[in-house]
Amino acid sequence: MDKFNRSNDTFELLAPAGSFEILRAVIEAGADAVYVGGSRFGARAYAGNFSQEELLEALDYAHLRGRKIYLTVNTLLKNEELSELYDYLLPFYERGLDAVLVQDFGVLSFIHRCFPLLPIHTSTQMTVMGPEGASLLQELGVSRIVLPRELSLSEMKEIRDKTGAELEAFVHGALCYCYSGQCLFSSMLGGRSGNRGRCAQPCRLPYQVLDEGHKKYRENSYVLSMRDLCGLSDLKQLHEAGVYSLKIEGRMKQAPYAAGVVSFYRKYIDGFLDEKDRDAEISVADQKAVKSLGCRLDFTDGYYYKQNGKDMITFEKPGYEKTQPQLEQQLLERYVNRQEKIKVTGKISLCVGRAVSFEVFCQGEKVCALGQDVSEAKNRPLTQEEVRTRMSKTGDTSFVMEQLQVVLDEKAFLPNGALNQLRREALQLLSDALLSPYHRRREDTNPPVFAKPDRSLREHEEKTSCRVSCLVEERKLLPEVLKFAFVKDVYLEIASYQTKTAVPSLRQDIDAVLKAGKRVFLALPRIFRHPARELLDRIEPLIQEMEISGLLVRSYEELQVVKEQFPACVIVTDHNLYTYNDQAVRAFGEQGAARITLPLELNRREIMGRCNEDSEMIVYGFEPLMTSAQCVHANTKACDHTPGVCYLKDRYQAQFPVKNFCSSCCNVVYNSLPLALFPALRELEDAGIRSFRLDFTLETPSQVRKILKTFEEFYRGNRKNYPEEWQNHYTNGHYKRGVE
Repeated sequence: MDKFNRSNDTFELLAPAGSFEILRAVIEAGADAVYVGGSRFGARAYAGNFSQEELLEALDYAHLRGRKIYLTVNTLLKNEELSELYDYLLPFYERGLDAVLVQDFGVLSFIHRCFPLLPIHTSTQMTVMGPEGASLLQELGVSRIVLPRELSLSEMKEIRDKTGAELEAFVHGALCYCYSGQCLFSSMLGGRSGNRGRCAQPCRLPYQVLDEGHKKYRENSYVLSMRDLCGLSDLKQLHEAGVYSLKIEGRMKQAPYAAGVVSFYRKYIDGFLDEKDRDAEISVADQKAVKSLGCRLDFTDGYYYKQNGKDMITFEKPGYEKTQPQLEQQLLERYVNRQEKIKVTGKISLCVGRAVSFEVFCQGEKVCALGQDVSEAKNRPLTQEEVRTRMSKTGDTSFVMEQLQVVLDEKAFLPNGALNQLRREALQLLSDALLSPYHRRREDTNPPVFAKPDRSLREHEEKTSCRVSCLVEERKLLPEVLKFAFVKDVYLEIASYQTKTAVPSLRQDIDAVLKAGKRVFLALPRIFRHPARELLDRIEPLIQEMEISGLLVRSYEELQVVKEQFPACVIVTDHNLYTYNDQAVRAFGEQGAARITLPLELNRREIMGRCNEDSEMIVYGFEPLMTSAQCVHANTKACDHTPGVCYLKDRYQAQFPVKNFCSSCCNVVYNSLPLALFPALRELEDAGIRSFRLDFTLETPSQVRKILKTFEEFYRGNRKNYPEEWQNHYTNGHYKRGVE
């Protein structure tokens, strides 16, 4: 039950907590709500997450103080994990959990169906960039959108104005170089997936920058390392943008940092909400104090006012320096080492021959505990002072007796043990009364029913021939792809078409594909923001007029746009609309997806155990490790609005290509080696996959020709091993290892 309805003119200050100690500290410092991770399914696997017992206690602690607890369930779940989610969430749901944060589309669908009364907040890792995506998710039961860090204030306002969605935005803490949820860098390099809460932060390492000719033009530099965000001076603008919840990053931070940052935001939020101080500036002393709690070199206001920029990058080793130890000690004493208790008043009546009664009052609630009959004292009767002292003790409860009225007969007597028991019962009754509005009934849930797939059917099913498709990012590669008859579908990457020449160039290429007897699919941009929307508007006539078979969608915005604007087109979801579990496959199918591209992080065993009907798998290509609003080329040379490729060289001498897509103003960092799974084609067919895709991004025409010839030999069964010259030049990706 949500007792605390939001006002149209307020903020929620949302704080992180990696332990019960930190939770108490941030609540003491003024947090309205706290987000925490449980023992499973949270995107900070290495944080001090809460056990079930601790989380249940935390819910009571927060609710007694009128605060909220949000639980992170924001990793991608595999099939076997999804079957455990109901039992994991049930005790927290019954205790009054205020909301869950989710990334996985299947998890979202699962929770909405099984726990219809539980509010769902989309994680920033869902990369909801526009009103179209927000609208889609609202229709599916989402009550709040947690915005990506890359959104500008004007984009936030657009979402709020067009959808009325409740918005949560980051205001303080670490920034990721990649759009959250779109990063596979840590995953591919070391198997520690950010989508599973185990990011190793390769963006915080130094890289050399090489030009297109692999010539070094910047020595080791922290070109991917972002400064920390501080939005303390931007409260008015965030309010005008329609943001409700202000989120502080840092579930892995210590108590003094978390409580300290919360206390400064509390101070200025309260000042802002008092209209007299709405335009108050942050004092120099407070700016220094906040910085002294820890930041990477210096603060930035991030993307609030601009698309990107080198002033957001550290370029130096991103140390995390704390400069005022005395402030940290003050914060420990004020917020960590003491606990503010809830004030109550009481009245105890001890009348000889009648049952003792103890009434306790708090927050409009009144409870009364009755004890044994009061006897007449044979020796020494009770005194007012004795009763007051004993009944005012509240021990380790959340309460403190502010005022106590004692009604006492002159010769009344009751044993100390009876008084102690009465006090404990009364305080427990009060706690129960204050918490009962939050509690929910198990009967209001819908336990899931998991039908075990009959794998024997797969052995007897009629095997239809597989379709082969190719995604082409560069126009110069298209003629080579069209020469191969076994390629049935061609995806044209529209972000590679310059805006000014997009319509005639794309028309020409669509004609070429159709004349070759193949189906045309258009691959929409990886991130759908205004440049992508403008590009799609320009080519809309082509989609409506020409024989476009379908669209490859890569975001929730695109999914909604295609459903509404191009209902005749087949929808294919790309690998970054993750379908780790069968529930996600079904959920996208219910939204109109006819074909699902398998995620890149699943291993062979997980693919074999997945529902692969109508699934497509990428079996060749440079896998995208990062999609970023930043631009390596612009930040290390200059923005010349010219698409191109540079390289990041790491300490192991691996070179990662970086392509800048100027039409949609984003960078894509690719893996140093391309994926190639040609020897696995037969077992992938046995897993039910009927569509294979080859992605061509950085290759030359001659390389495309060789790759397609080699693929065809495997596809026809005429080859079982790679040519000798291919050795050590390709990777199996996660096919053999997967992620934890």
